[in-house]
Amino acid sequence: MPHRHPRPGRTGRHRKPAAPARRRRLTAACAGAVVAGALVAGGALATGTFGDGGGPRPPDGAGSSSVAVGAFLGSGSDGVRRIAELREWLGGADLRVGHTYLPGDTWERIESDPYFLRPWAEWRRADPDRLFVLNVPMQARNEAGVPDHEVRELLAQGARGRFDHHFRTLAGHLVSAGVPDTVIVLGWEMNGTTYTHRCAPDPRAWKAYWRRIVGAMRSVDGQRFRFDFAPSRGRDAIGWTECYPGDDVVDIIGMDSYDQPPGETFDDQVNQPYGLRHQVEFAAARGKPISYPEWGLFRRGDNAEYMRRMLDWIEEQKPLYHTISDYCPHGVWRCEENPRSSAVFRERMKPGASRPGRNRPEFCVDLGRWLGGWFGDRRLCVTLSWARKP
Repeated sequence: MPHRHPRPGRTGRHRKPAAPARRRRLTAACAGAVVAGALVAGGALATGTFGDGGGPRPPDGAGSSSVAVGAFLGSGSDGVRRIAELREWLGGADLRVGHTYLPGDTWERIESDPYFLRPWAEWRRADPDRLFVLNVPMQARNEAGVPDHEVRELLAQGARGRFDHHFRTLAGHLVSAGVPDTVIVLGWEMNGTTYTHRCAPDPRAWKAYWRRIVGAMRSVDGQRFRFDFAPSRGRDAIGWTECYPGDDVVDIIGMDSYDQPPGETFDDQVNQPYGLRHQVEFAAARGKPISYPEWGLFRRGDNAEYMRRMLDWIEEQKPLYHTISDYCPHGVWRCEENPRSSAVFRERMKPGASRPGRNRPEFCVDLGRWLGGWFGDRRLCVTLSWARKP
């Protein structure tokens, strides 16, 4: 979410590997290079260089056309205007998601107003295939550092219905604005410590409160909202499954995932407890689509490998939608600090962009952080095809 990175606490620390581990990875890289060389000498030609590696691949020609793509580009009308500018930068890419956040400082602003919603509603209504995604705080003073004992009391009040009228008002404003099918990312990153709408102080009350909010918003005539349950990747202050309020009040299971700990590699981000694979499996078991409302670069800087592999993951898993956070340090268009990642994103999002054929053998080695820094990528991959004799 804008205005709150870097995140406080343990997730902000990046532990460098010890020297012996780095030497082992360097040895593995050298061994991999020898194997690749032997394969080339035996008649196979390397047709790819640095790759994105890891996990199953879609078939040739498969793309992400069924996935709605967008970016967070600003909260107000400037965010709407920039959608067209980003589309032009991407060579005419089909950007079907408009994503913004309601301010969480006061209840009046959480209820929103026609002035704030108007430009987003006009953009959404211009094309029936578009999605309007709106992050909605569950509490006022949402980034004010409210202590746990007070959060517990607020959650209890919410579970008893004290704040229902604010959410009915918001729902009425959305329906009146002509966006009754808004995707509501309610109480995002509830498993962390940043927001007043966090879950850990009282998970039972938090779930009851979520259910009250959904019931209040669904009670408004004309609404067709979908509610997106979107924790941050990893355990953080509490395992996010402990906060899940029930299949009847959740339509989408999302996840906010930045290139930062916990986890040293993208494979860690996938396989860690409460990580990307856990999200996919949890959603599949409930017949729910997935989403990535927030993702992007962070603690490891301009990381082209992360960009490629996250886009591969999205391509493979086919979420309902994804929106990269396009501001520094996370972004690729408005952040000049990330030129290599920007090039990857731009190439992959261009209309008609093709991927290398995945029916050919591909071998990858981990170069380690030291050697990978020289080449600008941590993984070295070769895709092999058999040379024809003249």
